[in-house]
Amino acid sequence: MAYKNLRIHKDGHVAVVHFNRPTKANALNHAHLVDIENAALAFRDDAETRVVIFTGTGKHFSSGADLDGGGPAAGSLLERRRLARMGERATLAVYNMDQITIAAWNGAAMGGGAVLATAMDLRIGAEDCFMQYPEIDIGVNLMWKGLPLLTHIAGPSRAKRLVIGGERIHADELLAWGILDSLVPRASLMDTALAWAARYQAKSPIAAQMIKQSVNAIVSALDNAVMHMDVDQNILSAMTEDRNAAIAAYRGKTEPTFTGN
Repeated sequence: MAYKNLRIHKDGHVAVVHFNRPTKANALNHAHLVDIENAALAFRDDAETRVVIFTGTGKHFSSGADLDGGGPAAGSLLERRRLARMGERATLAVYNMDQITIAAWNGAAMGGGAVLATAMDLRIGAEDCFMQYPEIDIGVNLMWKGLPLLTHIAGPSRAKRLVIGGERIHADELLAWGILDSLVPRASLMDTALAWAARYQAKSPIAAQMIKQSVNAIVSALDNAVMHMDVDQNILSAMTEDRNAAIAAYRGKTEPTFTGN
């Protein structure tokens, strides 16, 4: 299958998926998310591929949701609600892949880009990588099932610092917090990711994939029960006066005043 927003290369038991919108810092519009979901689902019928590396073309892994949109227009609230689940669908498709997944994390992973990075099994960071969830600063909550994914890895206090505080954290801190599994020079990123992929593809694929699925089931058993309405929370927060104040302040580079309305 051909993808407009991805480049996929396979070599033996290893595949590399490149997010491929470098002029937009690999921002995730609707079409890009559809490509990610379709690519992840296509690996279900691929018994030869055992490890999939995800990385960003150009400087950044992914700058997150594309605020310029570009997706199909939503008419009714029902349609808007369904379209808003596209990011969740792409994230869960990646999280539920049978193959071992590795994020070769270059530059920014922000918002939805950070959600995708945390949906993968292992994360190797370049020395220029950083993470930020800017949703709070534009007056909305984090969705795409991103909150439990982050909390499982970083713990509750650090998740609150990142998602409520909107802190930007860089490579050394990402490693110290356990969000990164390894930190390497930028020039060594793909070589390191491929070396890790070689190690994991050499393991028994049946055992490896069952272990992955069991670990995911253990840590995420309550995710859907708790986070089943994060899209609805996002739609609600986007309709508030505080959201308008946040957007105006964000664009004008001023400090917003929130009223709770």
